[in-house]
Amino acid sequence: MTTRPAPPTPAQDCFDHRMAVFGSDDEFLAAALPFLAEALGAPGEPPPVAIAAPGNLDLLRDALGADVKNVDLVPHTEWYTGSAANAVARSAGHLAAHAGPGGRIHLLMEPVWGGRAGRSPRETAEWIRYEALANLLFAPLATTALCAYDSRVAGHAIVAAARRAHPDSGVYVDPVLLAAELDAVPLPAPPADAERLPGPAPAADAVRTWATVQGLPAADVELFATAVSEAAAALGPLDGALLWGEAPACVCELRVARRVDDPLLGFVPPPRVEPEPGQGLWFARQVCTYVDVRDEREGASVRLQYG
Repeated sequence: MTTRPAPPTPAQDCFDHRMAVFGSDDEFLAAALPFLAEALGAPGEPPPVAIAAPGNLDLLRDALGADVKNVDLVPHTEWYTGSAANAVARSAGHLAAHAGPGGRIHLLMEPVWGGRAGRSPRETAEWIRYEALANLLFAPLATTALCAYDSRVAGHAIVAAARRAHPDSGVYVDPVLLAAELDAVPLPAPPADAERLPGPAPAADAVRTWATVQGLPAADVELFATAVSEAAAALGPLDGALLWGEAPACVCELRVARRVDDPLLGFVPPPRVEPEPGQGLWFARQVCTYVDVRDEREGASVRLQYG
């Protein structure tokens, strides 16, 4: 079947973040095909991108017919290759390189809920945070995103949580409030034998030495030490740091002398979205598995877990 382009609609000037839930192949196509037809009928837009499970891409190939040549099809395991912060970088990089004026492009996006994103409550919370903060991070862009959730894979609890991050769901929650709710879950306390490094910032050589002793390979030692240094430089005066764990899960907790109070810290893409020294918390979020920020009564803690 070949789709017919939808009638042109007035150009938008801000992020349009939608959600579709499907529980069968037919329901997937019922959501995806009108969205792609809308994209193909949008004047001046580049080709839409469908990021989905391989089986769903096959469905689209069959259903789109001749129009398939006008749609970029990307297996979602090639797009979502790491943490939620990595997904921000991938999206920002694609928009910078391929979107039309003002960020105009349609993206059909199916998270890999059968992989990393859905493997634990911890991972699920990180991806719901990503969905929520996307409303702020991409707010100035005229991008239209349809997040497709397969209820056969994601399950009821994940779908219900994701609805709260999408403005068209009827149960949308302000992203700042939703992020604060996720951060209200306490982190495990540092172990009693954690190594303490004095302030005002941990010495990179001390972090390298410690990480090497814990068994991290040399390349990972350098990334971990750089992430700690970048985070420390971005956060300002510190009251010291703690190190614990062993390869591959090495952890550094920075004790900050002030409240951080910014849910977007380290998520805002810099001009060059590839991780490189000089990018502060962005670099740390790109190379670490988790970066947790917790404001406290006096000051804050920023915990970086590598691996």
